[in-house]
Amino acid sequence: MPRVKRGTNRRDYRHKTLKRAKGFFLTKSKLNRSAQEAVEKALKYGYVGRRLKKRNFRSLWIVRINAACRISDISYSRFISGLKRAGVMLNRKVLADIAVNDANGFLALVAKAKSAPQPNVH
Repeated sequence: MPRVKRGTNRRDYRHKTLKRAKGFFLTKSKLNRSAQEAVEKALKYGYVGRRLKKRNFRSLWIVRINAACRISDISYSRFISGLKRAGVMLNRKVLADIAVNDANGFLALVAKAKSAPQPNVH
């Protein structure tokens, strides 16, 4: 039976895995099988983490906006509702930045939200 020449495929695959596992503990950075398992797990955590990051930042922005709203005697939900009715289309990231860095600007937004027309409730 003739010998199979695989080229560099196997070596390249293993080098790629070990390069990704650089800095891992003990055999996880030295042996291919352990490294492959560790790298797969790390990639999975990274994938999940990138989605959690978006959730966490939105939550942080809402907390900051709510804190600034409470100082101005308005609830977060009434503030957001008032801004929508007033036609102010700012996302929570921008609102949180204004709340932290520009108190006067935020007070102007609160005034605009409070003066927006109330919805008709039957």
